[in-house]
Amino acid sequence: QVQLVESGGGLVQPGGSLRLSCTASGSILDDHIVGWFRQAPGKEREGVACISSVNTHTVVYADSVKGRFTISRDRAKNTVDLQMNSLKPEETGIYYCVAEKAGNRVIVGIPESTAFHSWGQGIQVTVSS
Repeated sequence: QVQLVESGGGLVQPGGSLRLSCTASGSILDDHIVGWFRQAPGKEREGVACISSVNTHTVVYADSVKGRFTISRDRAKNTVDLQMNSLKPEETGIYYCVAEKAGNRVIVGIPESTAFHSWGQGIQVTVSS
């Protein structure tokens, strides 16, 4: 099972940008579906973005982040990054990287969190002035 570690979180002002990185070990991410979930205080965990394996190369986003967030894969580094622009205070929370080995599975939306068996420990993102 792949092990995941998030980095890049922190404090940013509203309208600012952060880039989260998910570094994997124990397995190659190329044949995994990799996603980012977040959980705001007092709210349910929600899917933010997801990228399919390199064979199908599909990306999907939550409606709330379309046009502002970009998920991308760096195969050489075995990482999946989440570039977040124009951040809003309500996007404060803990962001989790998740992965599931899926080969050629096509994704048409962000899978439910229960579909992922590998989770990072989470990283705090705070959007505040």
